[in-house]
Amino acid sequence: MFIHNDWYIAAWGSEIKGRPFARTILNQPLVLYRERNGKVAALEDRCCHRGTPLAHGTVVSEGLQCGYHGLVFAASGACVRVPGQEHIPAQARVRSYPVVEQDEFVWIWMGDAAQADRSRIISYPYHNDYVHWPHKCTTLQVKCDYLLLIDNLMDLTHLGYVHGRTVGGAPMTHVAAKMDIIPTPTGVKFIRWMLNSVPPATYAKAVGFKGRVDRWQETEFIAPSSVLQFTGALEAGRGAYEQGKREGGFALRLFHGITPETDETCFYFWSAANGYRQDDPAATEQLFNDIAVTFDEDRLILEAQHARLQGSPTLPLLDIDADGVRIQARRHLERRLAEETEMPAAK
Repeated sequence: MFIHNDWYIAAWGSEIKGRPFARTILNQPLVLYRERNGKVAALEDRCCHRGTPLAHGTVVSEGLQCGYHGLVFAASGACVRVPGQEHIPAQARVRSYPVVEQDEFVWIWMGDAAQADRSRIISYPYHNDYVHWPHKCTTLQVKCDYLLLIDNLMDLTHLGYVHGRTVGGAPMTHVAAKMDIIPTPTGVKFIRWMLNSVPPATYAKAVGFKGRVDRWQETEFIAPSSVLQFTGALEAGRGAYEQGKREGGFALRLFHGITPETDETCFYFWSAANGYRQDDPAATEQLFNDIAVTFDEDRLILEAQHARLQGSPTLPLLDIDADGVRIQARRHLERRLAEETEMPAAK
């Protein structure tokens, strides 16, 4: 089951251009397009005439024209033109979805449109600050339940085992990290400290660390499916932990947006922002490439995990101490689902 009354990332703004763009979200086939005024619109990807996907159509001045018989639909979902007849039946319409383009994302509300509250969209100003946070972004399609991807980001002890070549480092460094967990109204936050630790390869390559570092990972899960992360390191003893200093070492901001496609697949929208050698495009490129390697490693693990779980759905799984944040995130989602199912169904 999915939470419907909330915002999900539908696409990067740069993906929506002159042609209709098809995407399935929460098992619903959608078509996104830019109106002639540049605004993004989202409709059900099914013409009400003969059921043809509207993604096979064309953007015209009035809206989106079906590629089969030429009916045209406005961003509201209403049919505004039927070739060959003046009368447009009242039932000639498709479902439309609220969309907002903000901070390079296209956000979509999949539930009751009357409840779509723009103030609930996550603000991410770092995508608008290329001077201090130059970044690159991409999308992965992952063949797993989206909840497994959230679980993966809530338990970072896996870094030392899965990502040892890049951002991981020694496994026991992560297992022994100092950790604070803070529940929030929208999910959960946590911060992990790996003091006096050996810098992982990506960190050392980025800023030339010669000795040990004090390393932090600040992470926030915001339901239903976004994770914000600020991670970095300073030379050990320079005040990162004791005084909250963050300047002069390695710094990385990651946005993880996980949008369910179906019950068994999801889209992973992510960006990596460079907070150290900001005036060096090669640094941003190298950082992105290293992170891309790590997330492909995650994809392989998660797809294998999903396949195994699907093959043995009734066998129990064990929780360990490292699962504390994951459990809190799951419980928050369960509460949200329970609240939504008690409400009237979306129109």
